[in-house]
Amino acid sequence: MQDFSPLYGEIETISPLIRRITANNPAPYTFKGTGTYIIGHGNVAVIDPGPNLPEHIEAILKALNGETISHILVTHNHKDHSPAAMPLSIKCGAKIYAFNVSDQQHSETLPEEGIDKDFKPDVIINDGDVIKGENWTVEAVHTPGHLSNHICFALREEKALFTGDHIMGWSTTIISPPDGNMQDYMDSLQKLIMRDDEIYYPTHGWPIEKPTKFVSNILKHRLVREKTIVKEIKAGHQSIPKIIKKLYPKLPANLYIAAERTVLAHLIRLIDISEVECGETPTENSTYKMKT
Repeated sequence: MQDFSPLYGEIETISPLIRRITANNPAPYTFKGTGTYIIGHGNVAVIDPGPNLPEHIEAILKALNGETISHILVTHNHKDHSPAAMPLSIKCGAKIYAFNVSDQQHSETLPEEGIDKDFKPDVIINDGDVIKGENWTVEAVHTPGHLSNHICFALREEKALFTGDHIMGWSTTIISPPDGNMQDYMDSLQKLIMRDDEIYYPTHGWPIEKPTKFVSNILKHRLVREKTIVKEIKAGHQSIPKIIKKLYPKLPANLYIAAERTVLAHLIRLIDISEVECGETPTENSTYKMKT
């Protein structure tokens, strides 16, 4: 495991074309904070400007003094990724690029990682769209699952993928229904396995080398987790609290809701593939049993 101790507000050189500034918003769901990436030199793109912290926005502008921000790219509209996009855009004049957010299903179950309902991109991008800068080329890779509008950004010049929260460098990703979807997430993992990216840069945590192996292990972990959930239901543990108690016997209280939402997402997928049933719209309070 690599060390990751950012100096908040300080710019770090990551590679010839990539720099990073980490926002001072460490929390249980953000690790050491939101890593805002800068692509290129002279005319640059900013990826995930982060929460609307005036000191973070000023740190970005200060670090890029004498350079021009030509694009603001947002992986998804959680509150630790997108709220700074608009104030940064107002200050620098760059347009905001992101996937369409109009069809999202909102939930306030995870307030620290809630949806930024005010977020509106200037330019809606889709899977496979290519965005060109002065000395860089980025491809949009739609990866729904964590949120329906989640986009990764592939920097072609370095075979690098900015993975937002789809793949994180410190923890597994939270899948929180209704907008989070476990089947979509697994399909998006398979999509990344088929790519030839050589390194990942998550918004939270350290870079990920040997990414194909890393993603394959995440997918295996999710499938094993589902088998364990099925095993617990068969053993008579038919509620989410009972399943969580067996899956995470030492779970810290501040991570309970995240575990609850992700177990619910797994159960919804198991219902959709006809392995499990609950006789109603599945919720945190439903009773689950094996499909008969």
